[in-house]
Amino acid sequence: MPDTIKTGTILIKEGTLLPEVLRFESEPCALGWRLVKNLDGYGLGRKIREAGWTFSRRAGEIGATVFGLDEQKTLRRAVEQILANLEAAEFNSLEIMRVASEASKRFLGVRCVTVSAQSRDIHESAPLFRAKDLPVRDRARSAAA
Repeated sequence: MPDTIKTGTILIKEGTLLPEVLRFESEPCALGWRLVKNLDGYGLGRKIREAGWTFSRRAGEIGATVFGLDEQKTLRRAVEQILANLEAAEFNSLEIMRVASEASKRFLGVRCVTVSAQSRDIHESAPLFRAKDLPVRDRARSAAA
């Protein structure tokens, strides 16, 4: 796992269907996941919307707190723990919302790393329907509304 995990980092599940026009750099991260380089959630969301797709947030955040000596290894374990807890959920991306790390003097320099993340989903936008696409009986109802 790269040492570039921070607030705003986006992870995308390998094999996720993406619009052909969407271009960004990524690198392997956790098993089955890629880290988006040089774009945070806002930047990637903007590119996805420009391609006519949707980058939606799922309700709620999930977090993990892990202790260890090396900050990056501990951070990696926290992210892997979050991904393992969300494995059954249907989502294809994850945004890191907060990263907090403290070296505790009480634990002889052992770091406490807390990571909070929110699952997100990249999917093709559903086309908006127009009144002319409705059956005749439904057109009258929408016109009266």
